[in-house]
Amino acid sequence: MKKLLLSVALLPTTFLFSQNLTISETGRYSDSRSGACEISSYDKATKRLFVTNAATDSIDIIDITNPALPNKIGGVDVLNYGGGVNSVVSLKNGYFAAAIEALVKQDSGSVVFFDNSGLFISSVKVGALPDMITLTQDGNKLITANEGEPNDAYTIDPKGSVSIIDISSGVTSVSQADVTTLFFENAPSLIPGSIKNPGASYSVDLEPEYIAVNASSTIARVICQESNVFVDVDLIGDSILSYKGLGFKDHSLAGNGFDASNKDNGINIKNWPVKGIYQPDAISSFEANGMTYYLSANEGDARDYSGFSSETRIKDLTLDSVTFPNRVELQNDTNLGRLNSFTANVIGDTDGDGDVDELYSYGARSFSIWDSNGDLVWDSGDDIEQYMALNHASFFNCNDGKESKFDSRSDDKGPEPEAITTGVIGNKIYAFVGLERQGGILVYNITNPLHPTLDQYIHTMDTTTGEMTDIAPEGLVFVSSAESHTGNYLLIASNEESGTVAIYEITDNLVSLDEMNKENFTLYPNPTQGTITIESKMNTNSNFEIINSIGQSVMNGSLNGKTTLNLSQLKNGFYITRITDNKGAIYTEKFIKN
Repeated sequence: MKKLLLSVALLPTTFLFSQNLTISETGRYSDSRSGACEISSYDKATKRLFVTNAATDSIDIIDITNPALPNKIGGVDVLNYGGGVNSVVSLKNGYFAAAIEALVKQDSGSVVFFDNSGLFISSVKVGALPDMITLTQDGNKLITANEGEPNDAYTIDPKGSVSIIDISSGVTSVSQADVTTLFFENAPSLIPGSIKNPGASYSVDLEPEYIAVNASSTIARVICQESNVFVDVDLIGDSILSYKGLGFKDHSLAGNGFDASNKDNGINIKNWPVKGIYQPDAISSFEANGMTYYLSANEGDARDYSGFSSETRIKDLTLDSVTFPNRVELQNDTNLGRLNSFTANVIGDTDGDGDVDELYSYGARSFSIWDSNGDLVWDSGDDIEQYMALNHASFFNCNDGKESKFDSRSDDKGPEPEAITTGVIGNKIYAFVGLERQGGILVYNITNPLHPTLDQYIHTMDTTTGEMTDIAPEGLVFVSSAESHTGNYLLIASNEESGTVAIYEITDNLVSLDEMNKENFTLYPNPTQGTITIESKMNTNSNFEIINSIGQSVMNGSLNGKTTLNLSQLKNGFYITRITDNKGAIYTEKFIKN
């Protein structure tokens, strides 16, 4: 029998996290065809999943009354209503809605309503290529991100838009009069921190990809991925409030390194004179400390059509000789030469002389937290690549979830965070981040948005075949215990390439160690800027270890009553101190160096 590693991956042998959550697979639905399981939505009342299936141009209806035995019981042929389905959402009144593109993608798409058995109810027109659909938390409005992609020749490029559908009077009475479609005519001529095709206006160039709605159902934040822009929409007045460029990630800074080449014969995470353009795919919202925050999975995406392409490799750019005196070395395939970048007429030529003065790459190889103003609060830096290098080196930056494709994505977006959602478990808030190319799902505790911590990594690596069972998580759905028909927390992951839907049950293992810690030792000052003192109250010999946010042991030693440590060599961030007494009892305490 093949050995299947499922659910919990350990951190380096020098440290094992006391994980707050136990996440175990309880069931899996498998179509097995690539593209068969992209986006899922869950309905508690009927105990069903509605799953988009690009392999058959259908919406599959899966009965999960028993989550261990998912069973397909029906479906919808979406070609009866358009050219293909991109997204689906369950409604709170026993229906579901789907975002369906037109036969010609550049024409207006539709939102089509069905009952939970797949029976057609009604449809309305929205903007071109509705890529994502979501429901406000109060259940009164549906919102679609209408991407408006051009045709391949780049001769027809419809305007991107956001459609708002009022369903407060019920699905069966929805008509075209309930639809408001917002275009971007009021966008400024320049959005700092964004990118735009030469000669295009933002009204055309902004292509909405994904939406997150705040808890009060008053604001929708829309990400325009290729342009690197947040658009905030007022859901009370059905109008656009603001445009915010996300800016760029400086990969030359400590903690922001990455592996830039698939031709360097190994794992080489280091700093480079490159700016990553966040370009999130999925985004999600959560509330903490009375404030709204937004998470982004910073995948990156190129405009690459036969009529226009913004994509090129750094070795094919003409680099400014003053800015890059070492340009020959940089453009070597084992350094930055293979890294996918932008053509000079899109970004990088700051003085307009035809050569490149600044280097940019697609995505940020991370997930980020943003505040309600669209300002960056926290970014995972190079945590994902560092974690994989330490724990799953043979799968590092692989493609298709295969060991045989080790390092093959280092030149193009690395692990490629794509899907993201949040969930409240007990009194903690967690982020679930799906890695499209790398495979698997990272779980972070984000209760403190300024200092998230890695809880674990969910994966299905088969050590016999060198492949994952679930490949390319495209959609993630968190179901609270109150909303679950089983009474348990659920995480539902739709895996596009493997054509599988994995259903996980989550158990909160959190035991408050803080009070135990206070009885046995104190740690101060916290936060600290340079030194920290650990004062042990135990009359036994103890050892300490300091672990960083990705599980690396960065300092260790013995304790003798009161011990002061010099932390000047540690970078700023979140750390865990672990103390072990002579009987093997373990006590932990968190601290922040800033």
